[in-house]
Order: sequence, then structure tokens, then C-alpha cells
Amino acid sequence: MKDKRQIIGQVLHRMRRYIPAVAGSLLMAAVYVAASLYIPILVGRAIDCIIEQGKVDFAAMAGYLLRIALCAGIGAFAHWLMTQINNRITYGVSRDIRNEAFCRLQVLPLGYLDSHPQGDTVSRVIADVDTFADGLLMGFTQLFTGVLTIAGTLVFMLTINWKIALVVVVLTPLSLVVATFIAGRTHSMFMLQVKIRGEQTAMIDETIGQLKVVQAFGHEKEALEQFDKVNGELEKASLRAIFFSSLTNPTTRFVYAMVYAGVGLVGAMTAISGGISIGHLTSLLNYTNQYTKPFNEISGVVAELQNALACAQRVFELIEAPAQSPEPEHSQMPQKILGAVEIQNLEFSYVPEKPLITDFNLSVRPGQRIAIVGPTGCGKTTFINLLMRFYEPLNGEIRLDGVDTADMHRGQLRSCIGMVLQDTWLKAGTVRENIAMGKPDATEEEVVEAAKRAHAHSFIKRLPKGYDTLIGESGGNLSQGQKQLLCIARVMLCLPPMLILDEATSSIDTRTEIKIQKAFQSMMEGRTSFVVAHRLSTVQEADVILVMRDGKIVEQGSHSELLKKNGFYAELYQSQFALV
Repeated sequence: MKDKRQIIGQVLHRMRRYIPAVAGSLLMAAVYVAASLYIPILVGRAIDCIIEQGKVDFAAMAGYLLRIALCAGIGAFAHWLMTQINNRITYGVSRDIRNEAFCRLQVLPLGYLDSHPQGDTVSRVIADVDTFADGLLMGFTQLFTGVLTIAGTLVFMLTINWKIALVVVVLTPLSLVVATFIAGRTHSMFMLQVKIRGEQTAMIDETIGQLKVVQAFGHEKEALEQFDKVNGELEKASLRAIFFSSLTNPTTRFVYAMVYAGVGLVGAMTAISGGISIGHLTSLLNYTNQYTKPFNEISGVVAELQNALACAQRVFELIEAPAQSPEPEHSQMPQKILGAVEIQNLEFSYVPEKPLITDFNLSVRPGQRIAIVGPTGCGKTTFINLLMRFYEPLNGEIRLDGVDTADMHRGQLRSCIGMVLQDTWLKAGTVRENIAMGKPDATEEEVVEAAKRAHAHSFIKRLPKGYDTLIGESGGNLSQGQKQLLCIARVMLCLPPMLILDEATSSIDTRTEIKIQKAFQSMMEGRTSFVVAHRLSTVQEADVILVMRDGKIVEQGSHSELLKKNGFYAELYQSQFALV
């Protein structure tokens, strides 16, 4: 886990491109502070124009009042301009960090996404970056002016009377010690707060995403109890963090009240003895107030910065998460994709101590239809993930037309393979956009033809706006079967050289499935195809059937050959058709 210095260093590193804007903000802060600090001098001089009753130099006083108004106007304009610049810096940095986080998500291995709740990841990219931006904006706006104000007031006070200024210098470190002590203990509390908030977001995302399942099994009460528990933990963590961070301001205010009283007492005694004028005493009291005010503001900023740094740490953890293995410097690609696949000594496991695929060997000729069957958890879908390079094998190699897929660019490899999964995914947009996802430049005729081949055209025409109907995230109100038909149409539009069908018709009615299977048969002509299925009736026409068990190929051959062997495949087949 990084410490606060490292996190601040990372933030400053990302601000390099905004150096001109930072310089402009500092310049405006200097102008604002200079104008604000010159006003007490003018006020003191104006007071000294009141000599005694009946003796007031109104002409000189008017000049001072005019200069006070001018300084106030300049200071207000400089402060407004500084705020605008700080807004651009802050939200520019947060935009860059959010872009960086989202770009990292595109290259993270699936293992990371599988091991982290989706809601927690979303919370890092959205909520944590927003909190970080709020803390950074407050830091910019108040730290710049605060530091300059503290330095400026000390200079002015020393020029008026160094002895009285010494009272301020001696008492000020007390507030710094108190603020530092409290801030050092609130960072861990804010870290716990944002961690629990991420867990809460993950739970809400999970519950909303599977609300039908929650309601179908009457799990509402348990879900509410679980939410109440997490919400209660968040309440406790937030209260502790806010309580301890809120101690900073009142304790520092007490110290500053002592400073103000000390300056007032010593200044009054000095004025009585004739050491300074009443106007100078007024200026000193104004400067003391201006000197202590930034400390009060900075103490509030410190609490916000602790929260911001805690959020920034979570975002940077995402940004610095190890990416998937880098693309090869000199990627290779077969001149023409024929579809010959050679797999030698393949090994893979999600957890090191639990091997899944071991000693996997396979040879596929171009154009062959390979069916993969076996019990749940035997490694069928894992093999597909390795073939698509969603995961990298621990040992062994997969060759496509003689080229190791590890030497290919992932994008080039995946562009050669059309994939239809059991789990459908549709983006928010029109039906046409979802079908044309793999071929954005497809014509209207091509999209419609692909939908017809997938037997999706008829239900699409019944939608309110046909192909221009907007569907929400994950398909909106479409049935599971309709969503799967759109995913099939998406592949039929691209017509890549190779196909992977992983339970592609699992959610489709039997009559439509027969039509889809016929469409697949024609589409698979001349294309190397891998078909994963539990229903053995869908794979009987395959050239080769791979029977997997415990991550290994235990049998392979045609449907008739495997039945004659009377082995594991025959056992699976009989278990499905024993009652037929």
C-alpha cells in the first residue's frame, strides 16, 4: 500500500501538463492576497486621519477609501479568475485520471475483473474520482491563497512592529502540531470509509442486476438485512472519520483566539506607551485575523484532503493493476486464415493449487467442426477463453495456421473468430447498432440480411421502431431468446473465418433452434468451428467430438465412433436419451 507522499507524487506527476495553468493560478492568488493585505494598511492610515474631535482630514481619508475600493475590486476579480483556473485544473486532472482508469480497464486481464466486484470497480472510476476532485479543488483554492496570505501578513506585521509579530510566530506552531496530529490519524479512517462504500456500491449493483432472481426466491428480506449491515458499517466508519477530522477546526480556532487576544493585549499596551498609533494597532489586529483565517481554512482542507487521498489511492490501485501480457513487438499473422489449429501440452488453472486443464493436445484441420462436450466444470468454456486469449496458458502453445497465437496481436486474432456465447451482451443503443457492432460500416441491407439469417427479423419488425428501436443496458425488455438472436445476427453479419458457438442456442425455443442450426450449418461450411454444448443432439453432425473430463480430453471421434466405444460419451448420451 502506498503512503501519502507517493500518492501526492502521483497526483503532481499528472499535473505536469497543467503547469502554465498552475502558474496562472499562483499569479492570480498573489494578486488577490496582495490586494487583500494592502487594505488593512489603508484602513490604518484612514483611521490615523482622525486626529481628535473636530480634526479630521477628510481629503486624505477620501483618497484612502478610494484606494480601498480599488484594491477590493482588483482582489475580487483576481479571486474569480483564480477560481476559474483552478476549476479547469481540477476537473482536467480528474478527467485524465478517469480516462486513464477506463483505459486500464480495457487491458486488464479477465482474472482481475473476475476477482473484483463490478460495483466496487465502478465506484473507483466514478465516486472516488469525484471525491478526489472535490478535495483537490478545495486544496487548490484555499492552499494557494492560504500560504501566500500567511507569508504576506507576517511580512507586513514585521514591518509595523516586530515585537508584536513575534507573539504570532511563537503561538502559531501549536495549531500546526494539533492539526498534524489529528490529520495523521484520520487517513486510515477515510480509507476504511471509501472501502466500505465500494462494497456497498458493489452490493447495490449486484442486487439491482439480479433483482428478478432476488424476488423469485423471496430473498428480499435477506438482501435488505445484508444492505442494512453494510450501511451500518459505512455509517460507523463515516461518523468516526468525520468526527476526528472535525476536531481540527475547533482546536485550531482556540489557538488562534489565543493569538488574537495576545496581539490585542500586547498591542494595546504598546499603543498606550506610544510605541504605535491606533491605526497601526488596527492594522495589526486585521492582519492577525487574516493570518489565522487561512489556518482555519487549511485545517478544513486537511480533512478533505485525507478523504481525497484515500479515494485517489483506490483509483491508482486500479490504474496500476497489472495489465494483461503485452502485445508482441513484431506480431505475426498468417497470410490467409485457413483455420488449422494445433494445441500442444496446454496447461491452465485459475488457482495455482487447483489445476484445471492439463496435458491438453489437439489437432484441427481447416474447415472441421469440432464439438466439445462434457460435464459442468470440465474446462470447455475455459478452453474457449484460452483460444480467444482472454486468458493466457501457464504452459504449452496454441497455433493458428502454424503461428503461435501468443505472437499475434489480440485484436487481429479475435477479428478472425466469430463468437456467440450463452451469456448475451447488448449495449444501450439501437437494434441496428447492436447487430453492426463488429462491422460498423455495414449497409442497411447487410444488417437486415444478417437478421433474417438469424431469424431475428420478424421480431425486430414488431418492435416500436424496428431496427431503430432503442434498447437499454443488457437488452432492456427483450427476452433472453431475442437477445441471443441479436447476438447470433451480429456474428452472421461479420462472417469471420472461424466460429465459436458456446451454448449459442440455449435460450431459444426448439422450433427456432432447428432453423438457427440450419443457418449455422450453412455458415460453418468451409469454416473451422468449435461448438460447446450440453445437449448432445446439437453436436451429432460434428466432424470430431471432443469429450472433456477434469480438464483433459478423454475421448475424441465422430458421434457413431464414440457410441461404439461405449465409453464416457456413450454414458452421457444414454443419460440424456434414456427416456426417449
